[in-house]
Amino acid sequence: MNGLPAMRRRSRIGESLIVILVVFVTGFAAGSLSQSNTEAQEGAAITETERAFEPFWDAFSIIESRYLDPVEVDTLVNGAIRGMVNALGDAHSGYIRPELCPRSRDFSGEFSGIGVTVKTDEATERIEVVTVIPNTPAEKVGVLPGDIFHEVDGERVTGFSQAELSALVPGPPGTTVAIVFKRGEEFVDYEIVRDRFEMPNVSYDIVGEDIAYIAMLDFHDLSRSQLDEALDAVDIHNAGGLIFDIRNNPGGPLASAIEIGSAFIEEGVLLRQVSRNQSEEVTRASGDSIAIDVPIVVLVDETSASASEVIAGAMQDHGVATIIGETTFGKGTVQNLPDLSNGGCLRITVGRWLTPNGHWIHKQGITPDIIVEWNRPEGGNDDTRDPQLAAAIEYLESRRD
Repeated sequence: MNGLPAMRRRSRIGESLIVILVVFVTGFAAGSLSQSNTEAQEGAAITETERAFEPFWDAFSIIESRYLDPVEVDTLVNGAIRGMVNALGDAHSGYIRPELCPRSRDFSGEFSGIGVTVKTDEATERIEVVTVIPNTPAEKVGVLPGDIFHEVDGERVTGFSQAELSALVPGPPGTTVAIVFKRGEEFVDYEIVRDRFEMPNVSYDIVGEDIAYIAMLDFHDLSRSQLDEALDAVDIHNAGGLIFDIRNNPGGPLASAIEIGSAFIEEGVLLRQVSRNQSEEVTRASGDSIAIDVPIVVLVDETSASASEVIAGAMQDHGVATIIGETTFGKGTVQNLPDLSNGGCLRITVGRWLTPNGHWIHKQGITPDIIVEWNRPEGGNDDTRDPQLAAAIEYLESRRD
C-alpha cells in the first residue's frame, strides 16, 4: 500500500497560485443606441484611452533618449506589462514572459524543476518555500522550508507573482538554475540541476475498522485515473466508509475538478461560473459516477484551495459527504492563460465560481460541517497525532448500524 497520512502531512501548501483554464465569451448589447451614437462613443473612448497613455509614451521616450545606459525595448515592454497586471492588485494574475509561457501550461502530473511548493506572504509579498518534496533536486542540495526566493539566475525576484516565479524556476531536465535564498538574516546560494519528478500525489490505506482512506495532494490530468485505482485498491464497495483527504491540496485545472467531483456526484450541478458581464455558466456532473454507497468524510484545512474547494463545496451542497477539518483557503476566482502577440501570456482572473447552491467562497472559504482545529507546533509538523483524521474515523465508526 501507499504511505500513510504521516507522509501526507509533511506537505503544508500555503497560498499556492492555482490555475483553472476556462474561456468566457463576453457578449455586447447595443441596447437602444443608434449606430452613429455607438460609433461616436467608441471614438470618444479611443481618444480618452490614447490620452491616458500619453504619460506612458512620454516615459518611454525619456528613457530611450536620456537614460544613462541603453535598454532593450523588450525589457521595457515586459516591465510595463508586469506593472499593468500588478496594478490589478490580484495575487492570482500575472504576466509570464515569452520564454516562460509554455511551462505554465503543463498539467500532466509530471514536473521538471527543483521540487518545492511555495506560498506568498501577504504582508511582505515575498515568496517562500513551504514544502521540499522528497527525492528532488531541492532536497538533495539542502533547500529548506521557510527559505525565501531572492534571485533566480541573477534576476531579483522580490515582488514577483507566483505566476512569474513558477514559470521561471522550472525548466528542462539536466539544466541548471542558480537560486539565491534568504534564510533568516543570511543569503544562501545553490546551483540546482533540474530533474523530472512526479508529485507524490496519492496515498491510501485502511484505517480504523475497515475505513478506506485516500489522500490527494494535487489535481492534474492523471488525478481521476489515480483516484479510480486507489478506490479499487481499498475495495471501496466493501469498506465501512471513506475518508477523502484533500488537506494541503492547492487544486489544479477545472477539468480535473469536474472529473473528481463527478466520481462522487451522480448528477446535478458541480459549480456555477459568473463572467464579467454577469452571465452564468452551469457545469454539471459528467455522469461518470463510481456510485459509492458508503458514508464519506472529506477532510479539508486552510490550504485546501480552488479545485479542492470546488469538489468539497459540491459534495457538501449535494449532501454526499460530511466535511471535517478547518475552513478552507477561500479562492473563488477563475483564471485563464490568453496569449500575447510577443509570445508571452497573461495569467488573468476572468470570473468567479460559485458552489451549486450559489455560495461564493472567495476569501471566506468553505466552513466544515464539523470543525476540528489542528494547532501544529511552530516551525514543524507533529506527525504523531492527527486530530482531524481521528475525528473522521470516530465519526464514520459512530454511523455503523
